[in-house]
Amino acid sequence: MPGKIDIEQLCADKGLRITEQRRVIARVLSDAEDHPDVELLHQRAAAIDPGISIATVYRTVRLFEDAGILERHDFGDGRARYEAAPETHHDHLINVETGEVIEFVDRDLEELQRRIAEKLGFRLVDHRLELYGVSAQRPK
Repeated sequence: MPGKIDIEQLCADKGLRITEQRRVIARVLSDAEDHPDVELLHQRAAAIDPGISIATVYRTVRLFEDAGILERHDFGDGRARYEAAPETHHDHLINVETGEVIEFVDRDLEELQRRIAEKLGFRLVDHRLELYGVSAQRPK
């Protein structure tokens, strides 16, 4: 889906002070191909720098989110999960059995949403679509 986003560079662009621990967390987030929660971020960051506490990860995630660098998602599993704020819009399909999150873009769907809003007297300025399902290709 969207290309890798350099969170460390986004921090610099926004004038955020980047400590070494924030740098590690930023790199872990930039390298993530999933939508990790804070506990998973902590595991990955602590594997690089064992001195990083979970409290530091929580504070850093909140700082990045407040700065518009990260986007928080709640995919119905009770955990806040994160991804770099995307440069381009995409939607999510969540497998409720495995927790896998698939990012996708469908131009027809985007146009349909725009037409629906227009029909109801609105101009879309933003939206978020999350679809929840189970794999149709179940093992026999």
